Formats: sequence, structure tokens, C-alpha cells
Amino acid sequence: MKKKITVIGSGVAGLSCASFLAKAGHEVTVLEKNDTIGGRARKFQAEGFMFDMGPSWYWMPDVFERFYNQFGHKASDFYELKRLSPSYRVFWQDNTQDDVPSDLTEFKAWFEKMEAGSSIKLDKFLKEAAYKYDVGINDLVHKPSLKLTEFADIRIATGAFKMHLFSSFSKYIRKYFKHPKIIELLEFPVLFLGAMPKDTPALYSLMNYADIELGTWYPMGGMHKIIEAFEKIAVEQGVKIITEQEVSGFDIENGTVINTNTLAGQKMANDFVISGADYEHTDQLLLKGNSNYTKQYWDSRLMAPSSLLFYLGVNKKVDNLLHHNLFFDADFHQHAIEIYKQPQWPSKPLFYVCCPSKTDESVAPEGMENIFLLVPLAPDLEDTEELREKYYDIILDRLEEKTSSKIREHVIYKRSYCLSDFKNDYHAYKGNAYGLANTLRQTAFLKPKLKNKKLKNMFYTGQLTTPGPGVPPSIISGEVVAKEVLKAIAD
Repeated sequence: MKKKITVIGSGVAGLSCASFLAKAGHEVTVLEKNDTIGGRARKFQAEGFMFDMGPSWYWMPDVFERFYNQFGHKASDFYELKRLSPSYRVFWQDNTQDDVPSDLTEFKAWFEKMEAGSSIKLDKFLKEAAYKYDVGINDLVHKPSLKLTEFADIRIATGAFKMHLFSSFSKYIRKYFKHPKIIELLEFPVLFLGAMPKDTPALYSLMNYADIELGTWYPMGGMHKIIEAFEKIAVEQGVKIITEQEVSGFDIENGTVINTNTLAGQKMANDFVISGADYEHTDQLLLKGNSNYTKQYWDSRLMAPSSLLFYLGVNKKVDNLLHHNLFFDADFHQHAIEIYKQPQWPSKPLFYVCCPSKTDESVAPEGMENIFLLVPLAPDLEDTEELREKYYDIILDRLEEKTSSKIREHVIYKRSYCLSDFKNDYHAYKGNAYGLANTLRQTAFLKPKLKNKKLKNMFYTGQLTTPGPGVPPSIISGEVVAKEVLKAIAD
């Protein structure tokens, strides 16, 4: 029997979930709070520049391809996917810089140059990481994580030791490598997972496999091409998407979840509701008496970082930048402490620069650069214009020094985005940008449950539930939740 289903939020997880449910024959409506779809992967245009607002790294292309294939498509139906070579540039504390090779043979030679014997060790490291990626992406993340017995699968159970679930990422890497640059390079992906490398499970070396073996890609036209593809697939399945429709609450009448749309001033009765909005916001402010967790529970959660972002339009070409650039010219460990252990605005921040106009001429006017700056921050900090400007100056000083280019005086468009914007636009708990920290105590069945404990027809998807933050996990989250909803319908 066809069911009436509402999905709240048009981020990647929401669109994914809606598409699978509509494909199964149900009437699905997506309600989006903002005036454009995509959640954190939205875009905006200004002064001839096209800015992706959030995700800028295209990793795990197999996850995207698998999603498209399930709807009779492939990535090339929607965009040209280009592998970046070099993958990215790293600026180090010793005033040197390295371009990270996309070719594995060149990558090994680079490691060997830094540390004799490391290329042989890298082979073993990547072999173990490949196993984790295979089991993790094909098995673990597709579990709904509602109960521990789901993980009794023989492949997962027998491979638990090989997954290094209970080993420290930091210690694990140091078993193989000694050179500080190698260690920083391998630890950098976990900086956004929400914990110090020493507190992050070694399972996440699967991200190093995604980086080194699978490569760094870019969809020509911009990362928002992913959202355009997901929207097209959703609409093809019959999904109705309505923007500027913030949900302000729920009522329960005869077992039916009725959500109230603030802007529309109306109520919608649904057989099922899936919230792709911020889990804590839905749980604490919208569901009230039907929430899954207490305020104390949420206060005790360890959150992944927030970010200070700047979107810059520069009226000249900037030398000495690649598409992706990591500025590790400050103390990596100290910045991590100031995110996770002693939350504060960083004393000397590491930062990331994305310059997509190096790859894609369509995102900036001719002869100009589109620049995206990101500083990882602890969540729930004070956020003022004065602080934003202070860090803008800090970053620009170092950016100009390292690139030997005058940039500040050539900025013709500038927009900042930080904790209060994440709260206002996404109701992001504590202004987080990346969801829950991926610590052992917040992994798999220890994450907030995707199913409401009191309402049999209320579910959750997105970065605060299974399997976690990031675009590929969000794609999978939508599919996992859709399958659970379909099971509930069948029951």
C-alpha cells in the first residue's frame, strides 16, 4: 500500500532517502528550511563567482557510482569527473612544500625519499587499509546499528582484529612510520572526525586508502553538481521537493505524525516522517515528549569540529596554489588540542585553501580566482565579526607569505561563515560542521539511533546518526534508513 512520507531536509542524506522510498512506490515530500536545496552542500553565486558552500573533497567515487547505478544512472550522466593530479599541496612548518602525487608509484617514491624503507611499509599499511575499506564501506556502514547482534556477521566478527577497532590511530601509524611529515599527512583526514588521532580508532586508516589509492576527484562545474544529480534522481522517482518550509513541531494523532510547517502555516499528516534535519534539534525542540534522548545525553556527546569559512573572489590569478592546499605550517598537535582538549580559538591555526578555479574556469570570471578558506574550530565557541576578521588577517598574512602573492588587496568579493551561521541555517548543535566525533564510544550502534524509540513511524538520517558525517556516509545513511522504513511498512 502506498504510504505518505515526509523527509525533513534536502541534504545528501535526505535526498538519498527520499529517492529510495519513492522508487519503492511511496508518495514522498521533502521539506527544506532554506531557499535552496543541498544542506551543507548548497551553492551561491556572487559577482560572477560560483561558490560551493561546504564539501569540497570528492573521495570514495565508488559510493557515488553505486548510488547512481541503483537508479539506472552513472556519474557521467550528470557531470565530468576529473581526478586531480597532484592530489593536493602541503605547506610545512620548515617552509617547504610538497605536491602529493596521485600516481601510486610516485607516491611511494616520495615516501621513500622522506624515510628509507617507508615505501615497503606503505604497501602493508595500504593492504590493511584496503581491507578496512572493503569491510567498512560494504558491510559495517550498511548496518542500521540498532543492536549489537547486527555485528555478529562472520566476516565482520572474524575480521574485528584486522579492523583495528580498538587500536589508536596515532599509535597504529607510528608502528609503520617515523617521519613527522608522513605522520601529519596520514593523520590529517582524522582532524575532521572529531577527536585527537590518539583517541580515534585505527579503523579510520580506511580514509588513507580512499586518499592514496582511490584518489581525489572533482566534478566539473562544482561540487553542487552532486546535488543537481541527486535532485534529478529524486524528481525522476516522483519526489516532491518544497523549499522555504521549516518544520516547527510534531503532533501525534491516531498514530499519525503531523508536522507543522512554520512558513506554510499548515499541518501535514504523514504515515512516516524521516528527519534529515539536525538530530538534536529534532529530538529536543520538535519532538519534545517523544524525544529519544535527554538534554544531558546531548550535552555529553563529543562533537566533531565546526569551521570558520571565507569565500573570496580575487580579481587576478594567484601563483603557487593548487586546487587543494593544506597549510601545515603550524603545530598540528597544538591546533588539535585547541579543538578537542582545551576548546578555544586556535593560537596558530592550521587551515585549508580550496581554489577550484585552478581546475574549473566556470567558477570564476576569466583571469580571476575562486578561493575557499577553512579553519577547523572547536564547536560552541564565541562567534563575533571581530574574531572572524582577526583570523581572516592571520590567514591572509600566512597565505600571502607562503604563496609570495599579494591577495588581500585583490579581493573583490568576501563572505564569512562560522558557528552562528551553522546554527541559523542548519540548527547545527553547538554550531558543528561535521556531526558527531567518530570516537569508539560514538561508533556504529553507539551512535544516536536512526529509529525513534516511542514513535514507530519516526526515523532519522544524516550525519548525527548511522553511519556518520561526510558526503559518502550521508548517501549510505539515506539508503540504510529507507530500508528500515520499508521494513516497517511491510510489517
